[in-house]
Amino acid sequence: MEPLEILVIYGSVRHHRQGIRAARFLVAECVARGHRATLIDPAEEQLPLLDRMYKEYEPGQAPEGLERLAGRIKAADAFIVVSGEYNHSIPPALSNLLDHFLEEYFWRPSAIACYSAGPFGGVRAAMQLRAMLCELGTPSIPSLLPVPAVQDAFDDEGRPKDEAYRRRAGRFLGELEWYANALKAARRGGVPY
Repeated sequence: MEPLEILVIYGSVRHHRQGIRAARFLVAECVARGHRATLIDPAEEQLPLLDRMYKEYEPGQAPEGLERLAGRIKAADAFIVVSGEYNHSIPPALSNLLDHFLEEYFWRPSAIACYSAGPFGGVRAAMQLRAMLCELGTPSIPSLLPVPAVQDAFDDEGRPKDEAYRRRAGRFLGELEWYANALKAARRGGVPY
C-alpha cells in the first residue's frame, strides 16, 4: 500500500485550546503508519470570515493563503477533521475553514475525531459535522474517534496518557485507509463529472 496524503484539519482558535493535542496525536499516528500528514490549523491559516469561496475567484486571483490551502486540499487523499463541541455543534472557525472550499474535497473520504472537556467526547458535534462533510463531497467513514476529557487525554505534544488511544486510533485509521485507497483507485479511472 502506497503512502497517503492526509490532511488533519483542526477546528479551534481559542486561546487555551486542548483539542490541538488530539490533532497532533493523529498527525503522529498517520506518520507512524507511513503516510504524509499535515496539520491544517485555522489559527495559523488566518482565513477571513467567508465572503467569497475559493472557486469564486478567477484562476490565479485568490489570496495566496487560500490558493496554498486549496492546493493542499486538492492533493490530499483523505481528511481527518478534529472538532470540539460548541453548543452541541461545531466550532465556527472550523465551519469557516471548511466552507471556503467545495470541489477541492470531492471524491475523497473524511474521518471525524471529536472531543470535549466532558464525558461525551463531542459526539453531538460529530453528527452535525457528518452531514456537513457529506454535503462538501467528502463523506465521513462510519467510525468516529471520540475523546472525552480531552484535557486529560494527551500531553502538549499529543502523546496519549492512555495507550488505549493508539489501539483505538489504529482501527479508526485502518478504516480511513481502506476508504482512501478505494477512492484513490476509483479517481484514477475518472470521476462521474
